[in-house]
Amino acid sequence: MAAQDNPQRVEAAAPAAGSGEVGRTPAFQKIAAIVYIVFCFEVGAFLLLFPWHPLWSRNFFSGFTENWFDIWNSPYLRGAVSGLGLVNIGIAVAEIFRLRRK
Repeated sequence: MAAQDNPQRVEAAAPAAGSGEVGRTPAFQKIAAIVYIVFCFEVGAFLLLFPWHPLWSRNFFSGFTENWFDIWNSPYLRGAVSGLGLVNIGIAVAEIFRLRRK
């Protein structure tokens, strides 16, 4: 029997525009945003500082092959990883301003 032939079939109503997600209170959204901000900042700070720490060159990937060691200790790779850290910190700052506007 086709779905069109069944008169008792009930269509699911779409949520009203702008109603937001069901079950998410403003307090939950604020707490989630704060957790996201802290996470982005911590990851950013780690990525910004760790490539310049002595432990950076003592790991599995740097000792995998001799070529990897040269690439791993390259200031260009370290700078790129630190740049990703700056991007994460920038995301955290942008989220702080977005949270303050609400």
